Amino acid sequence: MLSLIQRVSEAAVRVDGAVIGHTGPGLLALVGIEPGDGETQVARMADRLLAYRVFSDDAGRMNLSLAQIGGGLLLVSQFTLAADTRSGNRPGFSTAAPPEEAERIFDRLVAVCRSRHPGVETGRFGAHMEVSLVNDGPVTFLLRA
Repeated sequence: MLSLIQRVSEAAVRVDGAVIGHTGPGLLALVGIEPGDGETQVARMADRLLAYRVFSDDAGRMNLSLAQIGGGLLLVSQFTLAADTRSGNRPGFSTAAPPEEAERIFDRLVAVCRSRHPGVETGRFGAHMEVSLVNDGPVTFLLRA
């Protein structure tokens, strides 16, 4: 499981022109599910998303987590993160979990995050989404679980 996280001052997801998920200050996490991902990866990623210290403390150092600042979390499934890009000029997707498996694992990640943190929103799995954000920093990290 991979998550490309971005510290944002705001982010939103639209489907067919309608906002279906949004957050103010917090994190936007684009999540890629790989074959074989399961409860271990879900638990580890939820821990990392909520505890990864990317927010500034009073001294301006990245010492605070999403949980500590009470920020929002916008989770968006993005199978292209799991693409094989090591060769050629076209991505391969055999390294991404099949849609049925990926949706089940993604939904489990959402449920675990929601059980531990208020303000968790999502996009719509499998939909064509328009994601907008204001990256605060910019601050962007790739997390693996």
